[in-house]
Amino acid sequence: MNLLHVVICSTRPGRIGPAVARWFGQFATENSTFDVRLADLADFALPVFDEPNHPKLGAYVHDHTKAWSASVAAADAFVFVMPEYNAGPSPAFVNALCYLHKEWHHKPCGFVSYGGVSGGLRAVQLCKQIVTTLKLVPLIEGVPIPTVAERLDAEGRFVSNPLIDASARAMLPELERWSQALKPMRASGSEGQATR
Repeated sequence: MNLLHVVICSTRPGRIGPAVARWFGQFATENSTFDVRLADLADFALPVFDEPNHPKLGAYVHDHTKAWSASVAAADAFVFVMPEYNAGPSPAFVNALCYLHKEWHHKPCGFVSYGGVSGGLRAVQLCKQIVTTLKLVPLIEGVPIPTVAERLDAEGRFVSNPLIDASARAMLPELERWSQALKPMRASGSEGQATR
């Protein structure tokens, strides 16, 4: 069974990301064959990139980097649950991407984005340029959530709708196909094995 990490990409207090990620994680568990796990960037407490060596070397000196490396290396696919800040991605997410190199290689990724009217789509487009440089394979399919604050109930839980559900159902099978198709590339050589 392939392991899907649903990554919460916002770290600010009061963020909506965990509510959206919990919904998507449950949806993916019920509608795919992935072993689904949540990964919260806030739990890793990554400072602005502070490793003395280039990530390509995998020679990490800090415990926070080693923990993040182990988490990313373990996954076969990712869904990034991300907000849009000033028409772009959160700085915490960009920083987390840049911490590592080989651990990302030959793995597919999808985006569940949220924000105002645009549903985070502008941030996703910018992120796709970064993730392809890390040899991640971003999907065409995605799950944009416009006016996300209106989709929270009184307890702060995210409440989906048929259109959002349909987008998630379209993305998950593609994520599974790409994860399986890229598996031989992940298995050949030492890609993503630097810190295991």
